[in-house]
Amino acid sequence: MKLIQTAQAQTAQAQTDAPAATPPAPPVPAAPPLPAAPMAPPVPPSATVQAAPETSAPPVAPAPDMITQIVPLLFVTLIVYFIVLRPQARRTKEQKDSLKNVRRGDTVVTSGGLIGKVTKTVDDAEVEVEIAQNIRVRVLRQAITEVRAKGEPVKDQAASR
Repeated sequence: MKLIQTAQAQTAQAQTDAPAATPPAPPVPAAPPLPAAPMAPPVPPSATVQAAPETSAPPVAPAPDMITQIVPLLFVTLIVYFIVLRPQARRTKEQKDSLKNVRRGDTVVTSGGLIGKVTKTVDDAEVEVEIAQNIRVRVLRQAITEVRAKGEPVKDQAASR
């Protein structure tokens, strides 16, 4: 505040020291333009005013403790864990369990969008899926995206004939 008052006082003093207004001079004929010299950037008025350091400046507040900075980060991390990561891990675990437990008679959907009935478990990585009557394909268990219905085991038609 003291700095502003000092600058205002200096400006007022400079205006009072200026000579009285004189009548304008008659116009002078125009001379050919001179090459432009590079101009220095304007200096802001606040840079020209020198202020004496105040001895009654308030003390600088101490930096906050590291603990008070870490607590909000831990709080946000916990929220993200309980809202995003934990439910996602639970869904992934349920999907792995359902793929591991696929058996004959289950209706499944493959990643290609085919819907069929499991007729045979080839091994731990593959199953045989019937997508139409008497059309069977081997599908990787990883390609099964959803187990729609747990069905009763399919009876072989060849055994009943």
